[in-house]
Amino acid sequence: MAAARTYDRSCGSVQLLLGYLPTERSLWPYELEKKRSQYSAYKDEFLLNPSEKLRRIEESKLSRKKELTGERNGLLPRSEVTNEEHPLSFGKSSLWNQYFQESEILEQIDRDVKRTHPDKSFFSAKSNQESLRRILIIFSRLYPSVRYVQGLNEVLAPLFYVLKNDLDTSNSTSAEADTFFCFVELISGFKNNYCKHLDNSRVGIRSILSKLSQLLKKHDEELWRHMEVITKVGHIY
Repeated sequence: MAAARTYDRSCGSVQLLLGYLPTERSLWPYELEKKRSQYSAYKDEFLLNPSEKLRRIEESKLSRKKELTGERNGLLPRSEVTNEEHPLSFGKSSLWNQYFQESEILEQIDRDVKRTHPDKSFFSAKSNQESLRRILIIFSRLYPSVRYVQGLNEVLAPLFYVLKNDLDTSNSTSAEADTFFCFVELISGFKNNYCKHLDNSRVGIRSILSKLSQLLKKHDEELWRHMEVITKVGHIY
């Protein structure tokens, strides 16, 4: 029992430290329900393919039209396909155009998810791989300035592992949603490192690595010289 309590406490600690849960414990049920519901909405918004999205939009339009006209029976009216809804449209707001532009990112996510600790049965499980995949896809679409870059799967993996193994079944079954928001909180602390357009800025990754190199040189010059010799790109170790 002591081990179980310790483990459950560690799951809660992760959520507290990352700011996912408020410090007031009485608010936890409300916050968890709200966030999990929000994640469900994100899945509907960001994971449906264009055909399904357009079908739901059309159904909603027809339903509203029926309510306005009082139509209840008979053939459905023929719907017109706009340019933005056509699969070959190049319009910026076209769902199909956005879908095809993101195909490279989706393929990269698929590859990286499969490479995530393949020697561990937990991460080799299809259901867990699908959870990681969904989280990364939603993140890339919700935060286009960061999108997805290689390595984010490795940041995500330990969070999901801890929360998915919560001994409280009600929490473990909602681990995907909880992990998503914990992941967002974690990445927000250093998201500038992942924004390519900030690479050469004061807050970008090159500036951070330069400061790291200076610190290493100051505290261990011998190691710094060794790293400079064995790396081809200066202070990128």
